[in-house]
Amino acid sequence: MPARAPSTTSASLLDELLGQQNGVITRKQVLACGLPAAFVRRKLRRGTWVAVEPGVYITHTGALTWRQRAWIAVLALPRAALSHESALCAAGLELSMSGPIHVAVDREARVADRRGIVVHRCAGLEERVQWNMRPPRVRVEHAVLDVAAAARREIDTIATLADAVQARLTTPPRLQLALSGRRRLARRSLIGEVLADVATGTCSVLEHAYLTRVERPHGLPRPRRQAPTTVGRPGFRDVEYHEFGQIIELDGRFGHDDPQSRDRDLERDLDAAVFGKQHTLRLGWGQIYVRPCTTADKVAAVLRHRGWTGKPTRCPRCPPHLCGGL
Repeated sequence: MPARAPSTTSASLLDELLGQQNGVITRKQVLACGLPAAFVRRKLRRGTWVAVEPGVYITHTGALTWRQRAWIAVLALPRAALSHESALCAAGLELSMSGPIHVAVDREARVADRRGIVVHRCAGLEERVQWNMRPPRVRVEHAVLDVAAAARREIDTIATLADAVQARLTTPPRLQLALSGRRRLARRSLIGEVLADVATGTCSVLEHAYLTRVERPHGLPRPRRQAPTTVGRPGFRDVEYHEFGQIIELDGRFGHDDPQSRDRDLERDLDAAVFGKQHTLRLGWGQIYVRPCTTADKVAAVLRHRGWTGKPTRCPRCPPHLCGGL
């Protein structure tokens, strides 16, 4: 007896689900659409579908996209959601997509290891996950905190927090609220301190380092951060001592890596000098991380030349003799 063709309604439901899940489907979902098990067997026998996990199928035989890998990971495990770096990738943060897919499951869930999938067992999973997203994912704030806490170095923790805020995926207050409920989070104290600084306008690792290694421990005046340019090309100034006509640009990880970006930076510096009578200093990793004390000494000297009447202070790391009088 020939197999009965699927009903129009069942076929439509299946097509809609395949579209939503980037061509990934489970046996259970096929049956829920009103299609028989024989339909699945026929698709597999003909090579139209390929089994990628027990009970999980993809509707082609080619290479998998990142989103298809993400759907497979979520559907292969019971009540799972993207987490950590994978949740941030799904939300739009530009991270490497070549590594394993990270998923969160309930702390009590019993799941077997899967190749290419990193499983994180999570207490309070239901409250942290956006189950209506496609694929389901841990909320951005908790994913950011998880990645920041698991970072190998403090600088990577800072970068994770700053990147997420600068990409407008979340805000410091939202991250601080999420942090308030994560009492057992690794590096909780550092994350709290960084978020307090990010809330004041520091938007990169280097900006945070300038604040905590140069400006604050040496008593430099408090500048404006991420202030919009008022002359020439539009943009934002990393650090601006408006009263003294002094700008500090921090050439770190954001937007200074290609010739076009470098050209725009230099043009803004020129516009600031010509039309705004503002002087620009550009500082990099060496000035901030390797020589923060001598950098503070030199910045203080520049500010004094431009009208600052204060005096910088020494920090515990300052060498004994600095020309600016620290």
